[in-house]
Amino acid sequence: MPTRSAGTTEDDAASSSSAERSLRLLALLAHEGRALSLADLAARLQLPKGTAHRICAQLLAAGFLARDVDERWFSVGPALRRLALDTLNHGVERGLRHEVLAELVAKVGETCNFTTLDGTSVLYLDRVEAEWPLRLTLDVGSHVPLHCTASGKLFLAHMQADERDHVIANLGLPGMTRNTITTAAALHAECAQIVKDGHSCDREEFIAGLIAVAVPVRDARGTVRAALAVHAPVARMTLGDAVGQLSALRRAAHRLEGLL
Repeated sequence: MPTRSAGTTEDDAASSSSAERSLRLLALLAHEGRALSLADLAARLQLPKGTAHRICAQLLAAGFLARDVDERWFSVGPALRRLALDTLNHGVERGLRHEVLAELVAKVGETCNFTTLDGTSVLYLDRVEAEWPLRLTLDVGSHVPLHCTASGKLFLAHMQADERDHVIANLGLPGMTRNTITTAAALHAECAQIVKDGHSCDREEFIAGLIAVAVPVRDARGTVRAALAVHAPVARMTLGDAVGQLSALRRAAHRLEGLL
């Protein structure tokens, strides 16, 4: 029979066990990248359903979980997203990522940004501005739509099929410019082309006169965790010119993969 070290109490052991289960549950949801039902969580973590329910209730109250449209399903909450953002932007790694962006901007001559998926929008983690008087300024922490931005469509394209179907069906797809994709069928076709091409384009779909090209940044498992993009006004860079920078973008994305 295992023994406990001096000073360890039953309450300490119970607290440790509860914390470990909570972390495993959050890690599972973060890794899946989609909502899971209480039954799924209990089965995947090999927990009694009552225990899984208690843990979910505690994490909901603290903001680390959120209920999906169907209240029996759970997804990551705002507190966990803030924790992930703070972690990703922490210390030396953030500085090294910023250097990669700065070097890329010096090479391509236009603004580059580093983004991630945050719920059903794109979150700016970092950006380096080009030295031009005409430019779009979006601060770190800003959100932009999924369906009409290069990074957003890239994230949509690399979702699991059932999740992508659910998101597209519920986005609304508002027209931001005359070029915005506003039908589910066209957006699904665009996602298929993005996977085939390995990059995504914004053809003045978010802001008239602004184009962008984005490439994926993958983690060690090959999962797309972030996107690296260049954007510019068409007065300075055509979409063809931006696509011509794909080699530089992909080299920078490969460097960023080691800094996630």
